[in-house]
Amino acid sequence: MNFERLCVLGGSGFVGMALVSELASRGLFVRVLTRRREHAKALVLLPTVEVVETDVHDERELARQFMGSDAVINLVGILHESVKGRVDRPEARRGDFHRTHVELPRKVIGACAQAGVSRLLHMSALGADPTSRSAYQRSKGIAEALVREAGLTASPEPGTLNGAKLTARRGMQVTVFRPSVIFGPGDSFLNLFARLLRLLPIIPLASSRARFQPVYVNDVVRAFADSLGNPESFGKTYDLCGPKVYTLLELMQFLAHTLGLNRKLIPLSDRLSYWNAWLLELKPGAKIMTRENYYAMQTPNVCEGSNPFPSGWQPAALEAVAPSWLQSASQRGRYQSFRHQAHR
Repeated sequence: MNFERLCVLGGSGFVGMALVSELASRGLFVRVLTRRREHAKALVLLPTVEVVETDVHDERELARQFMGSDAVINLVGILHESVKGRVDRPEARRGDFHRTHVELPRKVIGACAQAGVSRLLHMSALGADPTSRSAYQRSKGIAEALVREAGLTASPEPGTLNGAKLTARRGMQVTVFRPSVIFGPGDSFLNLFARLLRLLPIIPLASSRARFQPVYVNDVVRAFADSLGNPESFGKTYDLCGPKVYTLLELMQFLAHTLGLNRKLIPLSDRLSYWNAWLLELKPGAKIMTRENYYAMQTPNVCEGSNPFPSGWQPAALEAVAPSWLQSASQRGRYQSFRHQAHR
């Protein structure tokens, strides 16, 4: 079967923008579902892309939008929950992860069944585990179970997993991708730490020994696009990692060297890392780190070989591609600083 008409959820995000552009460059017709059309305005200019503003959490609306599609790609994910009220209330921290990572995939599976779509590509994450202490990893793990069950040809009896109802869909051709942290221009990982390095001469570093295997966004995009019509990928789960493992301290040292900055990095003990995360969690605005991040970093974010790469997939090294856009961003930042000092 040819997969020529696709529907993408999360197409206005960091990975989504790159993936939709890649799919369009291959001549495929892509419908991007988004809460706000303005978030995906850069995609509107692509001739084979249609951007639709809709409620992706409405299963009936999803089924209507999926009609006529050959495949659905779900990239929707969040890194932090919007905590309301007291931060020590667990119930205040569970809602967004569960709604986004569990309920939405369940609705996507149901809408695919209603619309007759049998091909589903799903974005998960390394460390996804329904028993994890991290709410992020736990919700991702439950979603993986839902998606894999949708691909079973012989369904078990319906049941539950951590309170999530399992409703099998038979015969779906599913592929799950579990990337490590994804880097590239505009990412929310390396760029966050690069901003900290530019601002602070001394940085207390929580969880400095946490291990990552960063993967380039273009490589993740290629894995998705190449797997779309490849029968070898049906029913498979792929861990996506770059060629090298780093501790968080090593990544910070790499960034400081690349940016030409001399910074004092102070690794914190495990206990101090936890309290540092708790204090930063209280900070209003964008979250640098939370206790949720602390829990997630207890699990190495590296590929262990249980879910091998797609055949022929050769990811780029961080050192080969990151310096060009990191240094360019740094130069633009200095230029904007000069403009501000000159009151322009």
